[in-house]
Amino acid sequence: MTRTTVAPGAGDSGGTPSGAAAGYRPLATLPFAAEFRRQASRRRTQLALGFMALLPLIILIAFQFGSGDDDNGRGEFGSLVEFATSGGLNFTLFTLFVSASFLLVVVVALFCGDTVASEASWGSLRYLLAVPVPRARLLAMKLLVALAYSALALLLLAGAALLLGTLRYGWGPLRSTVAAQLEPGEGLLRLLAVLGYLAVVLLVVAGLAVLLSVSTDAALGAVGGAVLLWILSSILDQITALGVLRTFLPTHYSTAWLGLLSTPIQTDDVVRGTISAVSYATLFWGLAFWRFTRKDVVS
Repeated sequence: MTRTTVAPGAGDSGGTPSGAAAGYRPLATLPFAAEFRRQASRRRTQLALGFMALLPLIILIAFQFGSGDDDNGRGEFGSLVEFATSGGLNFTLFTLFVSASFLLVVVVALFCGDTVASEASWGSLRYLLAVPVPRARLLAMKLLVALAYSALALLLLAGAALLLGTLRYGWGPLRSTVAAQLEPGEGLLRLLAVLGYLAVVLLVVAGLAVLLSVSTDAALGAVGGAVLLWILSSILDQITALGVLRTFLPTHYSTAWLGLLSTPIQTDDVVRGTISAVSYATLFWGLAFWRFTRKDVVS
């Protein structure tokens, strides 16, 4: 089988290429809406979003089946379960707590790591570039769509948990082990702040996944690599012997959102975590664009 190579700058530059057809506008290629609809038709998108909406129901059913287990009330996790069943806001908080460290990381890595590598593995990437779609625009649109679906997954998870939790346990104050009881209105605002911070932290995963996606033709390798690197960072963060070096790890402030639930609210680590996440994400995205605009595409 003949492999077509699309070299950097071969009909895919950001400006109007020499000899282009009349009316060709690089910035009009691959519109966001078209790529969004295209990704919506993919099975992995439908399954990922469907699972995010279904997970709160699974947790709710698990609570019902385990309600008679005496061990549920023992230990720190048992106290979290007790809080989770005291109202819709607490159920949502519990769902986010059990999802933030791994599930959300996998979902974001899936959307962002699959974005370019899958096109390369299917052999369709070179045809997109031959349209021609400028490389920087192609990667930017795919990144924006992946981020949009990542945000949608996070909102689906929280929204489904809030709806099901409120229907089952009612609408009551937000309670936690690190804060005084918060009235429902303030509790909802605190939850929105937690969602915002989680979205910012997950930008690091998005950056890693995109960088790996433009560096390999194996989508599974890009997704798995991003997840494994995040887990490695989390493990290193537990090694106290590293001292101050741990503060430079991208996962060091991943749980700083707990400070948003405290009384009074603690934002110091939230600010540091935001700066760290944005810095790492910008670095990874910059490397991804640098790599993708210079590599030869042979698949």
